Amino acid sequence: MANRRAIVKRRKSVRNIKKITRTMQLIATARFQAAMSRAMASRPYVDKLAELVGELAGAAGEYRHPLLEQPDSDRSLLLVLSSNRGLAGGYNAHLLRAAMDHTDMLAANGVETDTWMVGKKGISAYRFRGREIAERHTHFDDKPRFEQVEPLAREAMHRFTTGEVGSVYVAYMRFFSAGQQKPEVARLLPLATDVAAGGEASPSTYEIRPSAPVVLDRLLPATVRMRLYQAFLDAAVSEQIFRMTAMKAATEAADDMIKNLTRQYNRARQTAITLELLDIVGGANALSG
Repeated sequence: MANRRAIVKRRKSVRNIKKITRTMQLIATARFQAAMSRAMASRPYVDKLAELVGELAGAAGEYRHPLLEQPDSDRSLLLVLSSNRGLAGGYNAHLLRAAMDHTDMLAANGVETDTWMVGKKGISAYRFRGREIAERHTHFDDKPRFEQVEPLAREAMHRFTTGEVGSVYVAYMRFFSAGQQKPEVARLLPLATDVAAGGEASPSTYEIRPSAPVVLDRLLPATVRMRLYQAFLDAAVSEQIFRMTAMKAATEAADDMIKNLTRQYNRARQTAITLELLDIVGGANALSG
């Protein structure tokens, strides 16, 4: 009887957990839809901005902007966009592995890395592994805003243009589709355009006023800000997809566990009934004998 009571108690606990995971799955699904809309809405703007910068860089001739030139420095800056909350499957594990591999690769080439960690989970993981973090940022939520991201981009550009760091990277979970997200370490600075990489400049389709260098002075910093903001948006939607998938798997696992516990309970109940019947039959035989 005690065994049956334990099974009933455990089955009730699993049912309660299933309600929680199912609710979290629905919440993650709703947040995923909103996050994906934001990420997809901004991507055409970022792509067109990069295309425009490429054309203007060609029209600017010999003009070189500081954001296109790599300073002589043996330090690098890495922004890692982890999550503040857990229960997102392998989201943080995959992302942090890519970030640490990148840091180790630079260290092997004699380049030290200052890590700016966004998200409590990344901070905890780096602290557990004994890795240094230059700055910690935990104020970002599921809906990152441009005004929150802009100070990070501005400070990164300042350190780059003053020569404190020779390169700036961002490690994030890139969103390709609802079924595909991959950890990526993308270079923010120095900015790369077709012209900067040594390609041929195509004829500009724009009439530039007042001049290409003046316009570039405004557009290049805006490009860095928007690329970093797009990384935050991709990270937000990817996190919700990982959480949605993890909670769906947890709900299905709870279903399987409930079915297994129900079978165990039925077997225990049938065993108890059989033993009671044997006792009754045995007692009746004793009386009749």
